[in-house]
Amino acid sequence: MLVGIIGFFAGIIGGMGMGGGTILIPALVLFANINPKLAQSINLLSSIPMTIAALIIHIKNKNVEFSLVLPIAILGIVAAIGGSLVAEYLNSEILRKCFGVFLFFVGLLEIKKGMFNNKNK
Repeated sequence: MLVGIIGFFAGIIGGMGMGGGTILIPALVLFANINPKLAQSINLLSSIPMTIAALIIHIKNKNVEFSLVLPIAILGIVAAIGGSLVAEYLNSEILRKCFGVFLFFVGLLEIKKGMFNNKNK
């Protein structure tokens, strides 16, 4: 049941284009007691069908700028290969801390954006 709930919320976030891994990886590690490397693998594999479903809807609604997709995808593939190779050699604890720091700074940026957006209204 817990894994299903985690998947549900990861799907919502992923469908919004924010990356379901921001919910899925920490939730699997914290609540389901799954090793961070395994959680990353689960995230990568589960993101494929979620991404396809969300992409169909976004293309249908004309929310995709196709001229940007190719350079982002090519560089993303190269970076994903590099990141996967690095992750294989890092300790799970180090990966967990790095991901936590990353999420912390993303959260700070979102708070900052929210504060500036509210002032302009």
